[in-house]
Amino acid sequence: MTEKKKKNIGFNIIKSDPTDGHGGFGIGALSLDNVSPVIIDVDEGEAEIDIGAMHARSKAEKGVKFTQNREDSAGGKPYWLVWVTIDRKPEGPYYAGVTACEMVVNREKRRGYKLLPEHVNLMDKSMKRKIVVDKMDDKSKGILAAFLKNHNEDMWKHSESALHEALDTVN
Repeated sequence: MTEKKKKNIGFNIIKSDPTDGHGGFGIGALSLDNVSPVIIDVDEGEAEIDIGAMHARSKAEKGVKFTQNREDSAGGKPYWLVWVTIDRKPEGPYYAGVTACEMVVNREKRRGYKLLPEHVNLMDKSMKRKIVVDKMDDKSKGILAAFLKNHNEDMWKHSESALHEALDTVN
């Protein structure tokens, strides 16, 4: 007698509107299509989109064991994982949600510090069109603002004033 394999209904990434045309399986499922992870290397003054961060596999995270104990990664390099959600208004697409999560990576020790629940909660807040960058230092805010402007100036212009004010480092 063969056992019937139970259908896995884990986390689904859906490419189209889950409510489009039917009311069946997957209705109301979460779509990550409009969310992009941006990694900021604070020491280098650089930012880049790294899709691997969606599953904790960015270049900065690979080969590192993360803990919630900051001392494990003492002397490490500071990074910010920024969840950027894109939405559309009549004028065009814009940066709708931007949230920043702290990471420290010590390559020599192969250890890192991050709070995974915080990363998940802030990704959710970004998807809900929130701006949460208050823990970032001015240098990091400047790097992020420059990256967003250079990536797509029109999207920056169409973004809410709350984002511009949150990333304004000339207070």
